[in-house]
Amino acid sequence: MENQPAQLGVRIESLRIEALSAIAEASDSGGLKESRVRFLGKTGSVSLLSEGMRTLSKEERPVMGKLLNDLREAVTAALDAKESTLTAEADAAALATIDTSLPGTGAEAGSLHPLSLLVDRAVQIFRRLGFAIADGPDIETEWHCFDALNTPADHPARNEQDTFYLPDGRLLRTHTSSIQVRTMVANPPPIRIIAPGSAYRRDEVDATHLAQFTQMEGLYVAPGVSLADLKGTIEFFFLELFGPGTEIRFRPHFFPFTEPSYEIDLRTEALDGKWMELAGCGMVDPAVFEEVNAKRGDSVYDPEKVSGFAFGFGLDRLAMNLTGVSDIRMLTENDLRFLSRFTA
Repeated sequence: MENQPAQLGVRIESLRIEALSAIAEASDSGGLKESRVRFLGKTGSVSLLSEGMRTLSKEERPVMGKLLNDLREAVTAALDAKESTLTAEADAAALATIDTSLPGTGAEAGSLHPLSLLVDRAVQIFRRLGFAIADGPDIETEWHCFDALNTPADHPARNEQDTFYLPDGRLLRTHTSSIQVRTMVANPPPIRIIAPGSAYRRDEVDATHLAQFTQMEGLYVAPGVSLADLKGTIEFFFLELFGPGTEIRFRPHFFPFTEPSYEIDLRTEALDGKWMELAGCGMVDPAVFEEVNAKRGDSVYDPEKVSGFAFGFGLDRLAMNLTGVSDIRMLTENDLRFLSRFTA
């Protein structure tokens, strides 16, 4: 027992030399991992030596414990240093195969799609007028898309040649006016909303038509809403969008869900001074309010007490006019040569 501390000290020093030598000779991460397990693992050499501490006296344990801690720290430091050296050598070897004289690959800056930029701009303008954003499903019922909007059964828009019908009788909405209906059914007046989203029609795809396009519609219903409110809202929006000097005119038209109804034409320098039809609008037809009341089971949309206006326009067409694009299909082809024009 008298020689046990001395023997343990010799074994500690011998293990130090053995461990540092094995670590220095490790040539890769695999060999280094083996050395770590061999010396510092749960059944490693250092751990086994620590078990011999139990047979020492109270006076001898602190001395031997310090020697073991020094050994463990020395082995750990050697392992970490060797790992750093091997990592640096591996990085250097990988970089040695790279030809730094070759030109680099430039990073291209992306941007939002021109249609997304227009939606954001339109929303900003209408928010200043107090309009909130409303949303609804792309797959609709005939009631929400046609019946509630005073569209007769023999109207051409309800024909299968114009509308995408599903086997269960539902359809892909032909306009976002269905969102207006859903908003009124779910909420009492006053309401002031815009409804941007996709619409679907069986149009022949050409330079000015798509089967799927982006539409924005608006609705304002409250007591005392007048045609003057409608014209003021429309004029403010298009002047903000196209800039001062924009001329706006309203032409009488017919829509089943508004009365009176108007087409909106614009003339700006960007349009070469020509009048162009860009939107439709009108005062909400009382028949629409009556349908909504019947669906709700009350009379909060009594046409004798409330009135409202609605408008709608295709954002794709507006994007064409604002960007000078001559073919609407360019907005859907995802051609980077075209989209890069809008990179900030």
